[in-house]
Amino acid sequence: MNKSEQINELATALAKAQGELENAAKSSNNLHFKSKYADLAEILNTVRPVFSANGLSVSQCPSFEAGIVSVETVLMHSSGQWMSSVISAPVSKQDAQGVGSAITYCRRYSLAAVAGIAQEDDDANSAVGHAPRPQAPQAAPKPKVTTQQIEQLRKAITVAGISEADWCEIAKIPSLDMLPAERFEGAMAYIKAQAQGNAA
Repeated sequence: MNKSEQINELATALAKAQGELENAAKSSNNLHFKSKYADLAEILNTVRPVFSANGLSVSQCPSFEAGIVSVETVLMHSSGQWMSSVISAPVSKQDAQGVGSAITYCRRYSLAAVAGIAQEDDDANSAVGHAPRPQAPQAAPKPKVTTQQIEQLRKAITVAGISEADWCEIAKIPSLDMLPAERFEGAMAYIKAQAQGNAA
C-alpha cells in the first residue's frame, strides 16, 4: 500500500464514513452460480454519497499486461491526503470481454475492501476462469439380480410356503427385481432355512 506522508485527516474521515456505511445490497443475480451478489454499480451507489459527505473520493485506474489485469484504487481526502493499493487477477479469456470482466471484478472487490463493506462472492469465479464447485460424485447403483436369479427366488419362496409380498417386506425391497445381486446368496440361504423350518 502507498500513502501520503500524513493520513490523519483521511483516517478520521474514513472512520466516520465507515460508521455510516451499510453493506451493499445483493441485488444482482449470477445465473451460472445461482447466487445473488452486489455488483459494482450497487457498491458505488452505496459508497459514493457517504464518502462525498465526508470529504472522501475514490479513483480506480486499470491496466493490463501479460494476461494479468491490475487496478490501482486511490482513496483521497479533501485535505490532499491519500492512500492507494493495487489488486490483480488473471484473465480467463484473452479478449475484450474477458479483460472487462476481470477489471470489473478487481474494481468491485478493491472498492468494497477500501470502504470496509461486505459482499457475497459471486462472479469472482467467472472473472478469473474458475468453474463452479463440482458436485460430489454419485455412488454407482448396485447391480440387481438377474432374471434367472429372480426365477430361482420365486421357486424357493413357493417351496418355503412364503408369499412373495411377505418375503419382499422381510427383505425390505419393493419387489424381487430390486434385490441387489450381492444379497442373492444370502436371500436363498434364508429362504431355504425357512423351508426346512416349515418342513420340520
